[in-house]
Amino acid sequence: MEATMAMGEKNVGVVFVIAVRVFLDVLSFLVFCLLDLLDAILCYLFKVIDFLVEHEWRPCYCYSGQDAIVSSGKILVSEQGRSKIVCLCASELRLEDISETLYSRTSMVSEIKRSTAARVMDLKGMAKDGSNMVTAQETHRSGAVRSAYRINSTIVEMLQAGKYGRQMAHPVPRWSDCSCHKCVSWCTSPKEALYVRADGLREPKNKELTDVLFIHGFVSSSVFWTETLFPNFSDDAKSKYRLLAIDLMGFGRSPKPSDSLYTLGEHIDMIERSVLDAYRVKSFHIVAHSLGCIIAIALAVKYPNALKSLTLLSPPYFPVPKGEQGSQYVLRQVAPRRVWPPMAFGASVGSWYEHISRLWCLMVSRNHRLWDFIARQVTRNRVRTYMVEGFFCHTHHAAWHTLHNIIYGAANKMDGYLERLAKLDRCPVTVLHGTDDEVLPLDCSYAFKSKVPTAQLKVIENKDHLTIVIGRQKAFARELEQIWATTAH
Repeated sequence: MEATMAMGEKNVGVVFVIAVRVFLDVLSFLVFCLLDLLDAILCYLFKVIDFLVEHEWRPCYCYSGQDAIVSSGKILVSEQGRSKIVCLCASELRLEDISETLYSRTSMVSEIKRSTAARVMDLKGMAKDGSNMVTAQETHRSGAVRSAYRINSTIVEMLQAGKYGRQMAHPVPRWSDCSCHKCVSWCTSPKEALYVRADGLREPKNKELTDVLFIHGFVSSSVFWTETLFPNFSDDAKSKYRLLAIDLMGFGRSPKPSDSLYTLGEHIDMIERSVLDAYRVKSFHIVAHSLGCIIAIALAVKYPNALKSLTLLSPPYFPVPKGEQGSQYVLRQVAPRRVWPPMAFGASVGSWYEHISRLWCLMVSRNHRLWDFIARQVTRNRVRTYMVEGFFCHTHHAAWHTLHNIIYGAANKMDGYLERLAKLDRCPVTVLHGTDDEVLPLDCSYAFKSKVPTAQLKVIENKDHLTIVIGRQKAFARELEQIWATTAH
């Protein structure tokens, strides 16, 4: 009798779980169908307002991704079916990848049709491998792949005029962006450079200086470090290291050019010019959080001889299965278009809907001073107020392109980066991840560890994406000092 009752309770539990899943699936479908419609309406609304206020039509990624890219003054190139832009960095001509997720995001209904059709094809056993395959690459007779480039017809004239790949000196902020002194102070600067908060040791005369670069995550700023870690470093650490916390391009007090596409190469180039060159950095440690981990890894493999240690918090690494398109796969992992949990819902809205996310920035980022004032009056909590400043001081253009071109666009590069990182035996790599992180799952760090076996993985119990630093800043400051001390010669 008891066994029968236990079995019945178990069956009821299973039915309940299935019912909840079905309910959430149906609710997610309905909600995101409505969001598809809302985003389309906002697309037309913003176009009209842009024309009335700025006296020009601003293209978006809803209809023509090419127009949206070219309108920023970039030269668009197609290489083997993938979009790239031409950039000039340090007198070097370079092609930068543009994430496919910028201009290829299907609606919820289309996604259901696509997945349903794929399942039907699988059921019918349509597995004629290679019989009807069309390759996107041409090969030489020897079997080597030949890269095909299709370049805009005006590229020669643009190259001769010296216009390509360059940003406007001081683009005017858009009407939907904040125009306070903190957000636009870079417009009055004689040169475009990242905002850098320096602390600790000044350049000594008798010994080589070791720097520490702090790189924040998505929609954050240098205050994430300066208000938490910097006050908690020991006097001994501050006497040995120069601490450099940067605002990434588009965030905090750094330049927010409206003609940049915020590619990985552009972020790296700005760090090189604003930090490595400006501060004459010779050797350095890196501490990075979330999205900043991708930029940190790119810097690490570019400057292996200068890197002393690499500390990553919640790195966004998703191994891409064979046959999957990297950026699209990671998009669906980070933003699965589900209403639950709340973090997944927020990430989905911010990643899939260009105009809804712009509306959010209009309400929040453009009015960050108001929200900061409200936070101070209501909470009287310093932590909350600096978080308002850190998370709200950015433009939609910067956040949208950084999210897609770094988090999603770098998916195809990560395996190569990590293979090179694994070969840096002399550089200790430490990864920290909270067990309660709902933004980036702990599996990301386990996958990172499997790719870089020499990395030391520390799982922090009962900590999430932010509290892995906030709330344990003293302990984390001591951990960093120990890591740096082990690399001292």
